[in-house]
Amino acid sequence: MSEGEFTARIHPSVGALPAGEWDALTSGDNPFVSHAFLAAMEESGSVGGRSGWRPVPIVIAGPDGRLAAALPAYLKDHSQGEYVFDHAWADAWHRAGGSYYPKLQIAVPFTPATGPRLLTRHRELALPLLRAAETLCRDSGLSSAHATFIEPAQVPLFEQAGWLLREDIQFHWENRGYAGFEDFLAALSSRKRKDLRKERAKAQDGVEIRSLRGAEITESHWDAFWGFYQDTGARKWGRPYLTRAAFTLLGEAMADRILLVMAFSDGAPVAGALNFIGGEALYGRYWGARVDKPFLHFELCYYQAIDAAIALGLSRVEAGAQGGHKLARGYEPVRTVSAHYIVNQGLRAAVADYLEQERAGIARDQIWLGERSPFRKD
Repeated sequence: MSEGEFTARIHPSVGALPAGEWDALTSGDNPFVSHAFLAAMEESGSVGGRSGWRPVPIVIAGPDGRLAAALPAYLKDHSQGEYVFDHAWADAWHRAGGSYYPKLQIAVPFTPATGPRLLTRHRELALPLLRAAETLCRDSGLSSAHATFIEPAQVPLFEQAGWLLREDIQFHWENRGYAGFEDFLAALSSRKRKDLRKERAKAQDGVEIRSLRGAEITESHWDAFWGFYQDTGARKWGRPYLTRAAFTLLGEAMADRILLVMAFSDGAPVAGALNFIGGEALYGRYWGARVDKPFLHFELCYYQAIDAAIALGLSRVEAGAQGGHKLARGYEPVRTVSAHYIVNQGLRAAVADYLEQERAGIARDQIWLGERSPFRKD
């Protein structure tokens, strides 16, 4: 496909594209759309092969041959690892005699964190990128394309292109200029303030908590964290999405953007939480433990993340998908948005009707949750 002097094409992997050209398409604020992160997913075998995630980044080259725009995109044989659930759509289309898979997923694999999905410094190339994705779907017999966890600034671009919008709720912590954790606590109601202090005291009792960055993170730390991650993944997903090699590669390529919070008992690691540092946000990703200690999960994943965000001057903490229990810990309901292109007009109409009803329910849920915030009402 050509748009004037620009040409769109499908590439077999992000890792084979020039890292400098890819990263120049982003602001650098979001670690997950970086060349280092996406290439590590490929090199580690977490995507590709038999994972059901086949990399097919769509890129637009300028007249000089350099990258001018890109979509991080994957052919999917299933709907796992996306955190925006479309299984009902797939079932309905299969019952109607259609084939829902493969589909096109525009996303960061296994990562329910908001971020840019249209990577370009030229806003006028956003529509050609989306048209290229639509053309790929039609020409390759794909049922649909799905862009998930789109940063708010890019949502109108998908809407203008005619993609269907879907909403959900996550819980994010907002830094309102706090000088420290005590400042944050002061903004809570008296009862919640006492509850959080008690939780932190119980979680910290008998363990040493360390926050590790950069060269402080060793392979022995990754070995321990891999054990934690496997246990959590086995209970949640049946098998972990990331391979062991992924953590080594991420540690080598992105050490300065990783915060690994670990709890030790008698010098041995017993629990850990993995975070990525962005330009504006701290992103909580994975957690696990080999001990059952009350409130340790909240301490490592939520309270330590708040401490780190304040210390780093970040504006928010995104603590991942789901989890109404985050509300009582000062994480507030925030709208997340995905966009969907569906080739068959009958299926598109049915999904559009469903989404209209779903959006109304999500809006009600957000209001209901917001009214139950732990912050002082005065």
